[in-house]
Amino acid sequence: MPPSLSADLLIPLWLSLQVAFWATLISSVLGVALGLYLAKSRLWLRNVLDTVCTLPMVLPPTVLGYYLLVLFGSQSAMGRWLRDTLGINLIFSINGAIIAAAVVSFPLVFKPARAAFESIDPQLEEAGRVLGVSETGIFLRITLPLAVRGIMAGVMLGFVRALGEFGATLMIAGSIPGKTQTLSIAIYEAVQAGRDDVANLLALVISAVCVALLLLATWVTPKRQRPGGV
Repeated sequence: MPPSLSADLLIPLWLSLQVAFWATLISSVLGVALGLYLAKSRLWLRNVLDTVCTLPMVLPPTVLGYYLLVLFGSQSAMGRWLRDTLGINLIFSINGAIIAAAVVSFPLVFKPARAAFESIDPQLEEAGRVLGVSETGIFLRITLPLAVRGIMAGVMLGFVRALGEFGATLMIAGSIPGKTQTLSIAIYEAVQAGRDDVANLLALVISAVCVALLLLATWVTPKRQRPGGV
């Protein structure tokens, strides 16, 4: 592989993997926690919260990017507080790319996690309480093991989505080679520049990674039991 082509591939791939890893970590922690809360909650607002949490799945990525710009831009109260207090700048930085990817991938983790928790027979958890197991012990020994396959499927789907994120990332993080130019953005830039060889290689790499992860997600997804216990 020529040195220039190697740089065109390896740097965006490394940035994409970093963004996808941290974005998936953030969306997994928040998605699993909120999924568990809404699965166990009986508040009338839970369907409203579910709708709000699902919005990033249906809103155009550029709209999400615009909302993130409004929320975290240099002229916003949140943006100024992050910059002045914590020294964090989300605009045109990899931190912004991570936040954008986390927001976009969040519903893909949250929805399967909630469904996995809701599918657990409450009598199993109640039996643990009767035996004197603490709530933490019930979660770690009963709830989480029964829901882990559904959660893992959602996490992998979220990682794939974060890996291929384009619109919201471009809006808030821009396209800075070596800094915020992920694989998806690099493909767009290569096509715009007429570098079809680079675009083809990058598209092939990201497609192969996504297909592999989707197959793995299908494998870990809980299988429905056939009638008769087969």
